[in-house]
Amino acid sequence: MAEPVVVDAEYLKEVEKARRELRALISYRNCAPIMLRLAWHDAGTYDVHTKSGGPNGSIRNEHELNHGANSGLKIAISFCEEVKAKHPKITYADLYQLAGVVAVEVTGGPTIDFAPGRKDSVESPEEGRLPDAKQGVSHLKDIFYRMGLSDKDIVALSGGHTLGRAHPERSGFDGPWTREPLKFDNSYFVELLKGESEGLLKLPTDNALLDDPSFRIYVELYAKDEDAFFKDYAASHKKLSELGFTPPPFGVKESQKSSAILAQSAVGVAVAAAVVILSYFYDVHRRVK
Repeated sequence: MAEPVVVDAEYLKEVEKARRELRALISYRNCAPIMLRLAWHDAGTYDVHTKSGGPNGSIRNEHELNHGANSGLKIAISFCEEVKAKHPKITYADLYQLAGVVAVEVTGGPTIDFAPGRKDSVESPEEGRLPDAKQGVSHLKDIFYRMGLSDKDIVALSGGHTLGRAHPERSGFDGPWTREPLKFDNSYFVELLKGESEGLLKLPTDNALLDDPSFRIYVELYAKDEDAFFKDYAASHKKLSELGFTPPPFGVKESQKSSAILAQSAVGVAVAAAVVILSYFYDVHRRVK
């Protein structure tokens, strides 16, 4: 069993350095879509009933990486190795989820809260836990409910297909979902409601979002309100990235401490400004007298 990750000040520094490295790497290589896919596929094996799988870095294990659904992800693993070599303290589990967060942010998507501290695992789940693009509504619900996610999560996370394209050698499908596959926005839902469009992909799992009323309501909302999509996507992505993981208390304390310092700084600035203003009026009043 993996040792607990000590999320101290030094570890948090490494996470921030890795974040900067990932920003540069993803921007330079235009690899946001595959980095996001890596994060999802490492996390998406979670089973809420058996408490197994999830975002634990096990996707790097050759056995799991060779699962059919993970075809092509060796590229993303190798990109992450470049960052890991410079920042060996960060766990693979944290690194892969951080890569997903950064991939969304650098392509114009929402800021996603990231809490470090995930442990690495050498145990891989059995094949078949990830979504099959050839399936429909019941399959999507079976897969995501098993993770402990909701209908809203299913639709919001599907909006991540605004990034990237399908490759026939990996999935048997070909083409992008949107006109700008390196821009994170709500165009996936806009295009989905338009129906078939020349040059754009619609998978059976995409069309399933229109077939079920509990899905379609969110598709229609996100197509007309990008802010609502960004808000819900950020929340659902965070849930996915923390399946089976409870952030250590240190991160919470540090966050609270930082917030307190910022609040104290704001109060200090306000007090200082008030003193300057009062001094000014006092001086003016004295001169008038």
